[in-house]
Parts: sequence; structure tokens; C-alpha cells
Amino acid sequence: MTETTDSVTGEASVSDEGQRTIALVDDDRNILTTLSIALQAEGYATRVYSDGEAALAALRKNPPDLAVFDIKMPRMDGMELLKRLRESSDIPVIFLTSKDQEQDEEAGLAMGADDYIAKPFSQRLLVARIRAILRRAAPLPHDEQDVAPMPDGAHETIARGRLVMDPARHQVTWDGKPVSLTVTEFLILEALAIRPGVIKSRNQLMDAAYPDDIFVDDRTVDSHIKRLRRKFRAVDPGFGAIETLYGAGYSFSDG
Repeated sequence: MTETTDSVTGEASVSDEGQRTIALVDDDRNILTTLSIALQAEGYATRVYSDGEAALAALRKNPPDLAVFDIKMPRMDGMELLKRLRESSDIPVIFLTSKDQEQDEEAGLAMGADDYIAKPFSQRLLVARIRAILRRAAPLPHDEQDVAPMPDGAHETIARGRLVMDPARHQVTWDGKPVSLTVTEFLILEALAIRPGVIKSRNQLMDAAYPDDIFVDDRTVDSHIKRLRRKFRAVDPGFGAIETLYGAGYSFSDG
């Protein structure tokens, strides 16, 4: 294991071959230190940044497995950081911020964040959310596979009309055109596409995206659905396969 202390860029890292890497971006050094220690204790490698601009350059050059962003930071806030990162990367991102207003959450999710946790927060909750996202984002290390094995057929290609999903490669196409999705977006769409025409409640969709027993505000699924529709309409303006049934939930139509 190697460790690099803070430099002019504000970066520090602890890494070990084979570990999942979590990038932490926050201008509060105390939070960076405590979260880094907590995540390392859970077996993750960490990189920390106290500056959004330095973080953007580093994340583009060497993407981690997941990133946790604060929103309110100098030089470049978390919203702008996520916006610019999404131009070239779909790595999972969790917002961690003292802002707890609904519009801030919706704005972050609309930009492509996978989750949102308001300060003050439980470190155990954050670690659980990170595990839940990473568990479905990529194949697990051998020592975790016995704890949460993937269900039978989870890696089979899903073809529904013009939609094709390949869970093993995290690839999606519509009419043969690629559609880039975040981990959470992919899992929500997968839950809908597996059984076309079947109504899935918000809770059911969030359970699909977060397989562990973790509380997630059910309104977040609405923001993810809006972003899914926007991405598919970018390749097909007439896209309408994700249907809303008010008061009940959502369904996928392959007709």
C-alpha cells in the first residue's frame, strides 16, 4: 500500500492493487480525513481533493470507481464539477452536501448524480450507499461474491423492441444508437424493461437500484426517470417507451 500526502493540487491518495477506489472532493479537510479513514477501514482505496478544478483534471486522467462530491466549494462547485465530468465520464457520483433543499437534490440528480446525501450524515449510510452502487456497477472482488451473488440471468442481454441492454458490459442501445447511462439509470431502466407493461412503483425501482436495505427518498426516482427520457430523446425525439401511471409508478412499453 502506498500513500501520497497533500500536494499543491490538494490531492492525497491511498491505494492498493485490486482495491476499489473512491474519490472524495470537499473543501472541508476534516470531512476528507474522517471519510478517507472510514472508507479505508472498509477496504477501499481513497483519493481526496479539496478543490473542484484539481479534482476534475485528476478524475478525467485517472477515473476512480466512484466519486463523492460536496456542492459548495471554491473555484468550482460540485454541480459544475459534475456537469463537466459528465461530458466525458459516467462514473458513479454521490453528492454530499449541507444543502438539503429539494431543488438542490433535483438539480444534482438531473445532472447525472447517482445519489444525494445531506449533511449532517451517517458514515455508515454513506458506506452502505457506496457499496450498493459499486455492487451493481461492476463485477465484485472474489471475497465479496459469496456475500451478494448476482441473481441468475443478471448478465443476459435484454432486447425489448428497439431497446437492447447488455448488463455485463453496461451498454445500452436504442435503434442501434448507443445511450450512455449512469449506474442508477441503467438499473432503473433494467427493472422496467425486464417486464414490459408491468407497473413498477417508485419503491420497487429504488430497490432495484439499491439492493441493500437502504433508505432512499422515493422522489429521487422521478429525477432519474426524467434524465433517462432526456437521454433517449437525444437519439430519438419521439421516444415514449417509459410511461408514467400517476399515483402508481412507471412502466416500459416495447411496442
